Amino acid sequence: MEVSLNWAGGVAFIGRTAAGHVVVMDGAPEGGGRNLGPRPMETLLLGMGGCTAYDGVAIPRKGRADISDCKVDIRAKRAEQDPKVFTEIHVHFTVIGRGLSDKQVERAISLSAEKYCSASIMLAKTAQITHSFEIREPDAAG
Repeated sequence: MEVSLNWAGGVAFIGRTAAGHVVVMDGAPEGGGRNLGPRPMETLLLGMGGCTAYDGVAIPRKGRADISDCKVDIRAKRAEQDPKVFTEIHVHFTVIGRGLSDKQVERAISLSAEKYCSASIMLAKTAQITHSFEIREPDAAG
């Protein structure tokens, strides 16, 4: 895996993946940034969220679960002293689908946290990661 970063002035950087995808990261104005994009630590948290959300959908769907939507909300706390690593991360899944069971969703979240999501497993070295979920049936329009 390879990525590159190009300085965009101030404390902003343009990140580019080997596949050509681009992410702009910047700092807050009080830190010399222009607020052009997410902070690097926000991007790290988004990456973890994307990794575990992928598993949260893919694992039940492999078991033929009828998932129509998934939302993941993450709240994190960081250490007060440098290095300001994540110390607590809570991941809340809202999974929408027909006939989903708690067991299906709970299994997917556990497998992601313990086996498949490299980002979560890596961040768990410094942070206590907790999970919660809710299951909703699609509304009549969806």
